[in-house]
Amino acid sequence: MARFRLLLLPGLALAAGFLGAATRDSGPVLEVGGHRFLWQDDWGRSPEAPEWGNTHGAVLIRSGGELLFNTDTEAAVVELTPGGELRRRFGKDWKGGLHGMALVVRDGEERLYVAHTALHEVAWMDLEGRVLGRRGWPEECGHYQAAGEYRPTAVAVAGDGSFYVADGYGRGFIHHFAADGAWIRSWGGPGEEPGRFRTPHGVFLHRRQDGERLIVADRENHRLQVFDLEGRFLQEVKAGLRRPCGVAEWQEGGLLVVADLAGRITLLDEDYRLIGHLGDQPDPSLRARNGVPREVWRPGEFLAPHSACFDREGNLYVLDWLSSGRITRLKRLRPEEEG
Repeated sequence: MARFRLLLLPGLALAAGFLGAATRDSGPVLEVGGHRFLWQDDWGRSPEAPEWGNTHGAVLIRSGGELLFNTDTEAAVVELTPGGELRRRFGKDWKGGLHGMALVVRDGEERLYVAHTALHEVAWMDLEGRVLGRRGWPEECGHYQAAGEYRPTAVAVAGDGSFYVADGYGRGFIHHFAADGAWIRSWGGPGEEPGRFRTPHGVFLHRRQDGERLIVADRENHRLQVFDLEGRFLQEVKAGLRRPCGVAEWQEGGLLVVADLAGRITLLDEDYRLIGHLGDQPDPSLRARNGVPREVWRPGEFLAPHSACFDREGNLYVLDWLSSGRITRLKRLRPEEEG
């Protein structure tokens, strides 16, 4: 495993054992395995929304570089420009429970798939928020007695338009549906052995040269599980994971990022080998806590990473599960940008 280093750019001093306030041009530099990132503490902060509200959902990048993320407020979906300015907020009908998102392009248009824990469904819509279809609880699979037992936390869309749903807060199954929502198969359920789960919180379609694989963030088993698209178990990945919530990829760089609720993010290579961890929260009492006040936040330290993603340039965006809302951008540094 590569060793983690924390560097400081000019203008940032240490005080009382903590890092000083960072700006967009100066802040702590996180480095692991030859990958270097500038922590941009103020990126995405808006005078129109000094507090986003509970960020208990997903973060992803549109094809134009805009950032989408979830809150539990009437602004269930927030969109920021590539520069971090507020562009719009929508989704008041999704307030309280919009937890997972996936973005795909169909017929030249972007479509957003969302998993809603409180409505017990997955829906897909255009980027104006117009709902194009819904899929409720999979009664036909035989694992549920009522819709309320189904609380989906994540959705991933395959190349053929079919989609996979993680029932992370419900009964712990993975469900595969056709593009029109017809049920295909289910697998999993509670347990620790391969193919079973304890809070299958996230799902991600990993498009590799040898074919697509489904990665499941099996959070309370402290691991990732990798399957083929028919649900056959392929391998387990632990890699020093604590409570993995979800996975995303930077295809150009062959990197995977894992958002770990217990206070850090993890980088893996494309074969799931550990590169290292970034932003590790040194105080275990602050990890995975939703109500940590803003005055306790420190640049260079995550609290409860719930989702993460890369943009095309390999910059990282991390959504912490925090009641007042936190988005952090880690700017990828090139060799010539040595601090």
